[in-house]
Amino acid sequence: MDTRLPPGLGELLRYVNELVEQGAEEHYQAMRLNYRARYTPVLRALNAGAKTVTHITERTRLTQGAISQTVALMENDGLLTRRALDDGRKSALLLTAAGRKLCVQLEQHWKATFAAIATLEAEIGFPLMQALDAAANALEREGFSARVAAAKERSESS
Repeated sequence: MDTRLPPGLGELLRYVNELVEQGAEEHYQAMRLNYRARYTPVLRALNAGAKTVTHITERTRLTQGAISQTVALMENDGLLTRRALDDGRKSALLLTAAGRKLCVQLEQHWKATFAAIATLEAEIGFPLMQALDAAANALEREGFSARVAAAKERSESS
């Protein structure tokens, strides 16, 4: 007898993320890299031309706080440095030689990762990345808190 409760959205999202992160970490270890999966969106954005935390925020689905924390870790790991911009209000983020070398090492891995996502989507018969992107866009338009409040209001009025 299965006594598990149907999972909530947050539970499923965390679990899928955990499975993906664990799989990615296994490959980083096998590649003998001192690397954290959370570095990937920041590194990819910098590699694609982003210069500041603001630029990375514009190119990814990460908050400025999450990016700033990740940048600090990457700086401690010697993957990037900061340089003050002329206006003095922002810092340019520059990949170090180690950061640039890491991007080269990870390029094939990133291609394989997106290929693995495509095979996962084919297996489940559902465009997971597209669905998650659509969900993120919808939640940006109307937050989850507002949606819960509206559901409570509908429930109370019926």
